[in-house]
Amino acid sequence: MTAPVAVSVAEPSPERQAAARIARFFENLQVADVARMGEFYARGAYFKDPFNEVRGLAEVERIFSHMYEALDQPHFVVTGQLVDGAQCFLTWNFIFRFKRFDKQQWQTVRGGSHIRLTPEGLIEFHRDYWDAAEELYEKLPLVGSLMRWFKRRANS
Repeated sequence: MTAPVAVSVAEPSPERQAAARIARFFENLQVADVARMGEFYARGAYFKDPFNEVRGLAEVERIFSHMYEALDQPHFVVTGQLVDGAQCFLTWNFIFRFKRFDKQQWQTVRGGSHIRLTPEGLIEFHRDYWDAAEELYEKLPLVGSLMRWFKRRANS
């Protein structure tokens, strides 16, 4: 009879643990959680998306607070994670309803976030990549029809 072989399962790296913690935070984010951004972002964090480019925790909090003011039931579904040392890339679906028009229709924006972590596992760099024209402007009543017209003209 042979002795059982012990299999050791390696603990995920601190960066992978931080990326998973950040992904869970965004998936469960509620308006009250904006005040907890300091648990996930460094004080001098840089944030950029198609509409904003800011530095500092207070500015990041302002952007996410505005998200809850402007949209109905916004939430993220993280669909993938890549981690290479302190560099992370999260793919996600951002799901929401507009507050001003087409209030019943759920909208989905698909995108990704490049995140760089501090040694403590906080976000020091966060850049979102998504196509504002296709994912947002085309869904707006007047702007959308104009954007779709431009797209047809460019493809013909």
